[in-house]
Amino acid sequence: MQSTRAAVLCAARCLIAAALLIAAAPADEISERAHKLHFSSIVLDTHDDTTQRFFAKDYDLGKQNASGSVDIPRMREGGMNAIFFSIWIDGRIMGPPAVEKALDQIDAVRENVKNNSKNMVLAVTAADVRRAHADGKIAALMGVEGGHMIGNDIRMVRIFADLGVRYMTLSHFYNDEWADSSTDKPAHNGLTDFGKDIVREMNRQGMMVDISHVSDKTFYDALEVSKAPLIASHSSCRAICNHVRDMSDDMIKALAAKGGVIQINYEKSFIDQAYKDASDKETGGVVQHMDELTKSCNNDEACIGRELTKMEQKLTAEGKLPHVSWERIVDHIDHAVKLVGADHVGLGSDFDGANMPEGMEDCSKLPKLTEALLRKGYSESDIRKILGENTLRVMEQVERVSKELQAQQ
Repeated sequence: MQSTRAAVLCAARCLIAAALLIAAAPADEISERAHKLHFSSIVLDTHDDTTQRFFAKDYDLGKQNASGSVDIPRMREGGMNAIFFSIWIDGRIMGPPAVEKALDQIDAVRENVKNNSKNMVLAVTAADVRRAHADGKIAALMGVEGGHMIGNDIRMVRIFADLGVRYMTLSHFYNDEWADSSTDKPAHNGLTDFGKDIVREMNRQGMMVDISHVSDKTFYDALEVSKAPLIASHSSCRAICNHVRDMSDDMIKALAAKGGVIQINYEKSFIDQAYKDASDKETGGVVQHMDELTKSCNNDEACIGRELTKMEQKLTAEGKLPHVSWERIVDHIDHAVKLVGADHVGLGSDFDGANMPEGMEDCSKLPKLTEALLRKGYSESDIRKILGENTLRVMEQVERVSKELQAQQ
């Protein structure tokens, strides 16, 4: 009797073990598929503030750094093989000083790429990005984050384009001379006539029009004027998190209808409503908080970044801010895809310029997104589009419009 019971127990254990193996097999298969898919795709991030770190003595793009979110070793680990380095300065700096500071940052990007030429190459077209991928190199691109950096001089659009800049965000945190920002009081009712000329000149120069940061009216003005698709280089979905920096469903639909792409931002306060509400309560809101930090740091961008991180860590440790999982990024991707289709969604992390959710602290974690989308039932083709192909398609369309407009001159 005892031996019979033992045999039954042994058989039961064997059946349970077999069931567990069967259950685990599909998961392992998905993980393998996700890994192959991710590391064979062009993974293009349209917005990284890593440029600010180029001016720090303790930062080396070619080595793994103890802090921050982006460097070449972690890009390799996470499969990020195309990156837009953001050219950014405080939006209240205008005129010639703004131009000078922007040129300093463009030069810093070009020098860092040159110094890491074994791994990285400067790209200015979609074809350049594809060529870099085929050669096993990381494509480095540039986007100017704020129209104030042209110094109210339309000629700077041409100069920036000649230096390799491939998108410009029409405004940043504050209104500039010709475009209203989402985080400032309206001053121009969207785009001024000069601002509309800027958009037209960007079309001619093959520079993508980026509407992250702009007011809703500025967005619709730019959409009407531009002959090429627009991008939202680092914005998320207002339907999930009601932040002025995010896009409403109607805006996302309008963007997509013209062939554009919304690249989802990973910043905690842009992707999680509970976090945004708690953060606003503790800091007085993003506008007040940034004003205070800018004054206390005396306009030092690196200081502002450090203080933002310290404050966020302190408030989280005190339990005043909720934890936010990286999976919220997937929620925003999924919402946008369900709204307008997989052809109009991309990735714009805001690495090195924002507070990242838990589990997506740096670019080495990016394969999680591919696996999560695969588990949701997304096709490999649609995932490749989201990872980078959609942005490349917009680049190609912008390049075609540029050639057509220049041929008409």
